[in-house]
Amino acid sequence: MPDDRRARQRTGTGLGLLLALVLGAVLLTALPDDGREGGGCAPHTVASWSRDDRLTGEFARYGDDATRTDDWTGGDGTHSVRLPDGRVLWLFSDTYLGQVHGPPNPVGESSAWRDTGAPLVRNSAVVMDAGGRLRGTLPAPLFPNPAQDQWRWPVAARVEPRSPGSPEKVVRVLLWVRTAGQPPWIYGVPTATEVATLSLPGLRVESVAKVLDQSLVPDPSHRILFGTTLVEQGEWTYVFGGDDGRAVSRPSSSAYVARVPKGRLGVASAWRYWDGAGWGTVPKPLAGAQVGSAFSVVRTGGTYVLFTMAAGAAGLTAVTSYWACSPTGPWHGPAKDFSASLPASGVAAYNPQVHPAVSDSTGDGRLVLSYDVNWLETTGASASINANVSLYRPRFVTVRLTRTR
Repeated sequence: MPDDRRARQRTGTGLGLLLALVLGAVLLTALPDDGREGGGCAPHTVASWSRDDRLTGEFARYGDDATRTDDWTGGDGTHSVRLPDGRVLWLFSDTYLGQVHGPPNPVGESSAWRDTGAPLVRNSAVVMDAGGRLRGTLPAPLFPNPAQDQWRWPVAARVEPRSPGSPEKVVRVLLWVRTAGQPPWIYGVPTATEVATLSLPGLRVESVAKVLDQSLVPDPSHRILFGTTLVEQGEWTYVFGGDDGRAVSRPSSSAYVARVPKGRLGVASAWRYWDGAGWGTVPKPLAGAQVGSAFSVVRTGGTYVLFTMAAGAAGLTAVTSYWACSPTGPWHGPAKDFSASLPASGVAAYNPQVHPAVSDSTGDGRLVLSYDVNWLETTGASASINANVSLYRPRFVTVRLTRTR
């Protein structure tokens, strides 16, 4: 597969399916799991936002470090999980390894660059110490391809008991399996959701289990991949997912949610899906939210907030949000949105993700969000990414939420 096409696989999910970024948010009070609205639920919005130069700069520092040639120098699909010992595991989809050279690049521009032959792998994991410094890349790719012309993209992750009630903890990582396809599926046909189990503290991949096979769904745009985001509540983990409606030019994709008992994320029979009336075996779309297939939900102080790309042309530069009184909705919005900073013309932002692992815990409603950036033009994308390594890396903002009534 040509480098250009490979480099765009994950980006295409964000640009083709999400196509933009607006970081907006809303808070509400959590309700019973039956999805009913109740007392205390009120919309919130973004009171302020600012660039998080410390986190953005840390990934730039680590990516530019030329002391190793087998570590992360750029990637997208940014997710994170805090480990019991205080470390943070950062997960990425398509990832460049290799070595970064200082400016000027080969065409005389003032940017750091990679060789055009720099290795590109489907996924990677980078470990940050408890003090916030990136220390190393796990052997990449961490999750091998399941079959020829298929690959795995890691999405959300959490630490949970190895089994219900067990004192031993493991890391569960949700994986999206995609299969090479023809237009409009040049970024991969959605195929299955899997769950990988990683040991602690060593982060060794112990097993990978398939929890939802979508390969037999005739229309790929209606295939659902779960794990774009997780929310923990009591003894349940709520796992959100989406279809690929935007890949075939629908105005938006649909959002879905499953719930799984704590300690059983890797057990397919333990998964139950919201079917519009209760928890069953057939997932149905959540009411109210217009999303891309990769969106993010967080529960803060009993509030559920959904971040996604804005609809239409605004989605190239702006992120919006929805609120609900329960993981099952109905979701209300979109709320006020705002634009993310872009480093150059001709690029777009995509894949907004909340990172509770590094968000402020002081109770003032501050959240850290990341977004990915890449070129809008797919032709020659790999060469452009290598000519300016700063583009294919996460950027971070800090958002403070406030109650609107």
